[in-house]
Amino acid sequence: MEAERTGDVAVMARAAVGYGGLWVHEHRTAVAAGLFEARLAQAGALLDTADLDPDERRDLALRLRVRAAGEADYRAGRSATILALLDEARASPDPQARMEALSVAHHCLLGPDDEPTRRRLAGELVREAASTGRRGPMVMSLLWQCVDMLLAGDRHAGRRLAELRTLLAEGPHLAADFVVSAIDVMFAIRAGRLEEAEQAAQNSYELGAKAGDADAQAWLAAQLVTIRWYQGRLPELLPMLGVTATAPTLSAVDNSLLGAVAVASALAGDRRTAEAALASLRGPGLDRLPRSSSWLVTMYGIAEAAYLLDNRPAAARVHALLLPFAHLPMMASLGVACFGSVEHALGVAALAMGDLDRAIGHLREAVHRNLALVHWPAVRASRLRFAEALDRRGGPGDAAAAAAQRAAAGQLAPVVGRGGTAATPATCVRQGRRWRVELGTRAVTVDHMVGMLHLAVLTANPGTEIASLELVAGVEALGRAAATEVRSTQEVIDDTAARSYRRRVAELTEAIDVAGRRRDARAVAAMEQERAWVLAQLGAGTGLAGRRRSFVNDEERARLAVGRAIRRAVARIDRADPLIGAHLRASVHSGIRCWYRPADPDG
Repeated sequence: MEAERTGDVAVMARAAVGYGGLWVHEHRTAVAAGLFEARLAQAGALLDTADLDPDERRDLALRLRVRAAGEADYRAGRSATILALLDEARASPDPQARMEALSVAHHCLLGPDDEPTRRRLAGELVREAASTGRRGPMVMSLLWQCVDMLLAGDRHAGRRLAELRTLLAEGPHLAADFVVSAIDVMFAIRAGRLEEAEQAAQNSYELGAKAGDADAQAWLAAQLVTIRWYQGRLPELLPMLGVTATAPTLSAVDNSLLGAVAVASALAGDRRTAEAALASLRGPGLDRLPRSSSWLVTMYGIAEAAYLLDNRPAAARVHALLLPFAHLPMMASLGVACFGSVEHALGVAALAMGDLDRAIGHLREAVHRNLALVHWPAVRASRLRFAEALDRRGGPGDAAAAAAQRAAAGQLAPVVGRGGTAATPATCVRQGRRWRVELGTRAVTVDHMVGMLHLAVLTANPGTEIASLELVAGVEALGRAAATEVRSTQEVIDDTAARSYRRRVAELTEAIDVAGRRRDARAVAAMEQERAWVLAQLGAGTGLAGRRRSFVNDEERARLAVGRAIRRAVARIDRADPLIGAHLRASVHSGIRCWYRPADPDG
């Protein structure tokens, strides 16, 4: 304002460049972006007629053009204009102009295709900064190098980060301090310290807000998504995701939160919202999504959504697009969130495609690469997916190999944490035509199928052995299917059993009334479900006027039917949440007699 009042064009130009800050401001609203570009254009126009030294005018004009090109290129998901100007900037005698051009160009090259060019620019920036001897440029150049190494999965990234920390220890640098704090959150997640990471994410956000960094809110959202994903609690974030994914300040080239909406909605059983989000992402073609710093994470979200929604075309396209980047980790922005190796996303996509051999190859490699990243939650997730792929293929030795992968995943429980899954048995609660299956803090919603009725009865009666014949009879009565009249000397239920069932109905009715007065909806739902099953047993075992019915002594047929139904239901649950699926597979026994005995969900 003072420069405008006094007509100091040089100060106006420097202020216009400085107003943009250290980063390309991808989080500006459309109005704010328009005002900033207008300010740059105004300062540039005034330079043409200002009474300035020709060299000063040239350098200021170049800095204004570089900044304007960087803003425009970033929003469009391209880099051609800024790279052309970079060649011009390299010839400038002004080191400030050269460093600004290198930094802005680097920010426009954060996609996975840009890795070689980006790393060359960072090296060039370090040399320019070192020649100035100034701490500020050195901090920023080291920060860019550290980010590049993280995005590439370079095993020596920790060394560069340690060097950066040493420089930051000399005094505060709010922008770099914020980025390093966000990277520390990512490392805490990799280490499996999820609760600690959540608190650190909040602290990092507050530091970013203090620094005035527009990335603060988006980075917090990305970190919470990562934490909840590995905790099996992603649907909890749906209200936040719905708001953040449509925020006017969200980067125009960031589609990762929409991918999270698709996955979270599918896990929550909201197929319509999930399919709409996936369709929006696919648009005129997945290959047209900008290759931004969040592109790999976005593609992983699409792979998981395609898997949950059984969308083979989307999965096949994701697989083809991700294949050239199989060697990279799936990182968001400046290394602030990590979902493990791209090989894992390729494995999930191959599973959705039904290509089990290819899925097994990718997931085997994902385990190896996630171990190299020291990303324990991702290692565990890849082992569980690997086990699922082996189970589905069912070749010689696959069952034993799958069991070994699940056992190895279970051994990570002390490292990763269980998210509250070990202490509480699973529950299956019907919600209209769908079922909500919960295990501790994890939950998933699946479509109704016969096996879910069996699982509901077994999980409602942990430790209790129930005959397959009784499960079949209960399902028939609940479905009001006509029972075939058959001859047998054995009765379905005897007088003692019938009295026991009626007594249990009375007990449940009274308990439901008490829980209703306490407004304990969950307890009411569970007990009503058990009462319905007990009544079904009475209905299946007795005819009109209380006459008991009979059945053919065909325990083997009942055993096979119940076993098939339960395996299908567990497979459906496993597709949505491998940890809950692994728990049920280890805890539910089907045979002549069936039972649910809660086992460690990780083993």
